[in-house]
Amino acid sequence: MENINHTGAAAGTDQEAAESSKNFIEQEIDQDLAEGVYNHVQTRFPPEPNGYLHIGHAKSILLNYGLAKKYGGKFNLRFDDTNPTKEKTEFVESIIEDVKWLGADFEDRLFFASDYFETMYECAVLLIKKGKAFVCDLSAEEIREYRGDFTTPGRESPYRNRSVEENLRLFEEMKEGKYADGEKVLRAKIDMTSPNINMRDPVIYRVAHMAHHNTGDKWCIYPMYDFAHPIEDAVEHITHSICTLEFEDHRPLYDWVVRECEFENPPRQIEFAKLYLTNVVTGKRYIKKLVENGIVDGWDDPRLVSIAALRRRGYTPESIQKFVELVGVAKANSSVDYALLEYCIREDLKLKRPRMMAVLDPVKLVIDNYPEGQTEMLSIPNNLENESLGERQVPFSRELYIEREDFMEVPPKKYFRLFPGNEVRLMGAYFVTCTGCEKDADGRVTVVHGIYDPETKSGSGFTGRKVKGTIHWVSVPTAEKVECRLYENIVDEEKGKLNADGTLNLNPNSLTVLKDCYVEPALKGAKAYDSFQFMRSGYFCVDSRDSRPDAPVFNRIVSLKSSFKL
Repeated sequence: MENINHTGAAAGTDQEAAESSKNFIEQEIDQDLAEGVYNHVQTRFPPEPNGYLHIGHAKSILLNYGLAKKYGGKFNLRFDDTNPTKEKTEFVESIIEDVKWLGADFEDRLFFASDYFETMYECAVLLIKKGKAFVCDLSAEEIREYRGDFTTPGRESPYRNRSVEENLRLFEEMKEGKYADGEKVLRAKIDMTSPNINMRDPVIYRVAHMAHHNTGDKWCIYPMYDFAHPIEDAVEHITHSICTLEFEDHRPLYDWVVRECEFENPPRQIEFAKLYLTNVVTGKRYIKKLVENGIVDGWDDPRLVSIAALRRRGYTPESIQKFVELVGVAKANSSVDYALLEYCIREDLKLKRPRMMAVLDPVKLVIDNYPEGQTEMLSIPNNLENESLGERQVPFSRELYIEREDFMEVPPKKYFRLFPGNEVRLMGAYFVTCTGCEKDADGRVTVVHGIYDPETKSGSGFTGRKVKGTIHWVSVPTAEKVECRLYENIVDEEKGKLNADGTLNLNPNSLTVLKDCYVEPALKGAKAYDSFQFMRSGYFCVDSRDSRPDAPVFNRIVSLKSSFKL
């Protein structure tokens, strides 16, 4: 009997732990399902196609998709394309690519708000017939003035009490193009004294004589976001409309629209905190200026945190998924250190990618006692922490490239690399003793000389003596010349993101281009997005835009070390 009670208590404890580990949105969904409010879960990601998505959108995509997947439901991708002034097909295509790349499978459920323009128009007509909407002739400035503020109640429009018949006629004339942009709007008739300014007779339709990327010139009136969005959710049978905290004050209007438009079993809106990363640029107007001014080479410049930029730089979907998981879902806004994102990509790549030899700032090392013209192949493990990645054959010869920082003529204390008289291990090869160097007329070292000990070959079992330093190298005759791009934050982290005048405080050293780097021949033929660890230098990825087979370009994804602790 004691065992039964004990087992029951343990089971209860496990269940309680599982429940407590759920985020607040999951707890709300559980309650809705338990109470029969909904018998399924359907979510959506509803971007406006007016720019590229960034890391904050990744959180929303993965959250909405993750909820649908967890509850055996469906996930939609829907473009909130109700504003033709800023929307482009280019942005539509980039967003679709980003969502797919992150692994959020919307299957065949790709929708556009513009697909529902007829339904939205019918909903507006219904509101007019119910006496819940009216055509208003006030200008945008007058509407703002009439609206009041947080301390002053709004005033009713002088056009608020037009008859249903007049409103129907005027709205139809708006649709037919009889009025200029801004001449008339359709407003919901709610409450001009509401403490929530969003409920003070908001505009729900405006005149805009503009071609739309999806519907062309069919419409010259367009719905406002706060009116369109709840209708889109309702038409698609979305159950939980997950959005960020700035829409919390809009929730009463969301509920009003689906209720007054008489949708059955309408969706409910739940808000969560946005993802803010320290010292990064996510604002579309800022990025647009950076692109237009040629400071970055596009929305996918690897110094940005658009999803396209992170992909081009070499981040993986798995690393971003891990990042979003660690950030979690909260109700209060907070900032996350960019170092956490870097931690996630290091953790993702460290066991997956081979560790290759690349020399970014080369100086030639000549092993004077190694046979001229000889090349031998050495077996080197691809990843010492993951034996399953196997080994590769690396050519070794008399002349090698090494990092310039691996030689000093007059070294400081505790410098264990090459200097006259010192012996080091050439990674995977032999011990080499430095014998001297050559310099040019300016005193710059051009060649380092040394001699090797043939008895010290790696894997030979040599135990005669030990050395304190190991350096990597690339054989000169077979080296592949490449370009490496080293990235830092585009914002000057020490001075802060914005200047006093509101402009971005840019880091002048955000990009360093190294044209004369050398890598081992195994990297020849690496394709776009292929990534590797370059020993001691960081993780690098083949650039998807500028790299060519005859002129490879590698982007540094992230350096090897960080002070960040999880």
